[in-house]
Amino acid sequence: MNNYLAKSNPRETIQEHTDNLLRNFEIIKSVYSDLDINWNALKISCIYHDLGKINRKFQDKIEKIKKHKDEIAHNLLSLAFINAKELKEEYNFTNNEIKIISQAVARHHERGDYNAENYNEEVELLKKEAVNFKYDKLEIKKIKKISAKYFANERTYGDSDYFLEYVKIKGLLNRLDYAASGGIDVEVKNDFLNDSLDKFKKENNFNWNDLQNFMKNNLDKNIIAVAQTGMGKTEAGLLWIGNNKGFFTLPLKTAINEIYKRVVNEIVKNKERIGLLHSDTYSKYLENKNNGDNIEEYYNKTKQLSLPLTICTLDQIFDFVFRYRDFESKLATLSYSKVVIDEIQMYSPDLLAYLILGLYYIDKIGGKFAILTATLPQIIIDLMKKEGINFITGEKPYINSLIRHSIKVRNSEIDSREIIEKYNKNKVLVICNTVRKAQEIFEELSNNKELIDKKVKINLLHSKFIKRDRKNKEKNIMRMGDKNSNEIGIWVATQVVEASLDIDFDLLFTELSDINGLFQRFGRCYRKRAFDKNGYNCYVFDGGENKCSGVNYVIDKDIFEFSKEALKNLDGKITEQDKLDIIGEIYTTEKLKNTEYYKKVLANIDYIKTIPEYELSKKEVRKRFRDIENITIIPKTIYEERKDAIDELILDINRAIYNNENRKEFTENRIKKIYELKDYTVDIRRNEIYGIQLNEKLKIGKYMEIPILDCKYSEKEGVTIEKKVDRNIDFDSRSF
Repeated sequence: MNNYLAKSNPRETIQEHTDNLLRNFEIIKSVYSDLDINWNALKISCIYHDLGKINRKFQDKIEKIKKHKDEIAHNLLSLAFINAKELKEEYNFTNNEIKIISQAVARHHERGDYNAENYNEEVELLKKEAVNFKYDKLEIKKIKKISAKYFANERTYGDSDYFLEYVKIKGLLNRLDYAASGGIDVEVKNDFLNDSLDKFKKENNFNWNDLQNFMKNNLDKNIIAVAQTGMGKTEAGLLWIGNNKGFFTLPLKTAINEIYKRVVNEIVKNKERIGLLHSDTYSKYLENKNNGDNIEEYYNKTKQLSLPLTICTLDQIFDFVFRYRDFESKLATLSYSKVVIDEIQMYSPDLLAYLILGLYYIDKIGGKFAILTATLPQIIIDLMKKEGINFITGEKPYINSLIRHSIKVRNSEIDSREIIEKYNKNKVLVICNTVRKAQEIFEELSNNKELIDKKVKINLLHSKFIKRDRKNKEKNIMRMGDKNSNEIGIWVATQVVEASLDIDFDLLFTELSDINGLFQRFGRCYRKRAFDKNGYNCYVFDGGENKCSGVNYVIDKDIFEFSKEALKNLDGKITEQDKLDIIGEIYTTEKLKNTEYYKKVLANIDYIKTIPEYELSKKEVRKRFRDIENITIIPKTIYEERKDAIDELILDINRAIYNNENRKEFTENRIKKIYELKDYTVDIRRNEIYGIQLNEKLKIGKYMEIPILDCKYSEKEGVTIEKKVDRNIDFDSRSF
């Protein structure tokens, strides 16, 4: 007998599965031959990792004969095949290297009880099965419980001298295993990006600028470069990645979708080489599907980080900083990757803490990073130095002499009357700090007789629209904001348009947030044009005697006050250097050391460091990273309006769950229906609905349910929650 199964669907023997791992091993070794790793240790780990599956109880289970309650997990039984003496003689492995192999094999699944009473008995029974097991990659000479010198059910923690080597071996073993199980290549070689960029340059007849040349000249370094809007930061980041594995991170899905589209359609012109990774990836892939596209394979390659270039949100790759159980595969991948961080100023104190710790680990394990940003607070530089992260900075900020903005500061709350007065058939962008204030200004403008008579188009965009409406609004604002568009009108928005969107409006009216965010907002007005007129194109309302909306909640009150003070003497045209100087004066560690913002960043860094490795599960970390305070709901108004369509979608999803006739087709269909259902949902912070009973829930499958929230909803204004438990708290004033 020589047909011990590793998998049942599709049926695959242990030898076939291991051969698939070894095929992927050769791929990754050939593509990333310079990777500093013990290749022999990784190969040996592959050969040993599933041998425990010859256990009769595992075979009974996989053949659907019987489930044994006292089955020992195969990953732990595989240890009994590791012949330390032979490994030392043949490969000259040290004791620590054999420990790494043993732990990688034992922990390639987080399951099983090594101290189970019947463990030794099951090891003995393996000998009987091994007689029938033949494999040309291995001669089994001995089966015996491994010496405690090499494995005693312990783990390798961060203070171990070989922690990072263990992470690479165990992490890549996991990746090879996942890829073999999924029937995909573990890595797709990047041999095209440099050529694609050269062709793009020739086709568009331009030369690389100073920023882009700086990136090209420092390919092997960690880099921080400050460059104003319009300096080609995307191309600069791609040039720095070159023909290497790369990740391009941004904070907002809208911006990521736009850059993905641009890289695929204008630069690389081959979407199968580029991954898009955020919470709605499958939906976007379905949206862009052409005849013949294998979406499931494309999606699997993206999720398995197999593609050469992936454009993603921070949470998709930086959650490893929590060192949760099975975190190793991501950090191991980053050991041979280059990571571009864009729009660093957008990250909240907790995300900034994750980012800084993530850069620390990437630096230590051999990966590279580049931070490209329009503004760089000094405080971030200081925090990175404090963590001992290696990097260089550009000798100068990459800015030009183009004067794009002329600023008028109003010592008052934002005033719709001035927006109406200045409109004059322009493209006008209004940015408020919170949803509540944006809805208020939108209503004032929408009800204004003068604007109604002139048939001015007035639109609203914030985070509390159902996904279907938000997608439409994002398309519409991109269309009006296109530099070549003749469309005119007014868009009222929140911070969701603050960064990365390639939109260009004629006039900006904005509440003051903080000075860094404020200058980002300026980037949506006269994006790449010189402002050669008299007067102003950016109007900033600093709240006057009151604070602007969101201060104390989404905006640090001390930084707001520093920003307000800095604006006092500004009036008229402002250069890019002026902006950087103002940011430089405010965002110093000395000035911010007593602010809540700074204290939160430090507290978050300290908190993550104190979490022991392997304490958390991946599921727990995902909730923390994606803000567990959010809950996905369907507004009752929407449910009542679209009840038949929503109920039909749920029926279709449940049919797909329980139908096994054509697994691939039904899986794709089920996911498609789930995303269609998601189009009717919106994420709300839990504290916004505190005290409101969510009695109505839509049940999807066995484990998923979506509450129906009794709230007002309209396509024009989004969600409005009227019920407030505490009259002193206005929850909409905390959302953007």
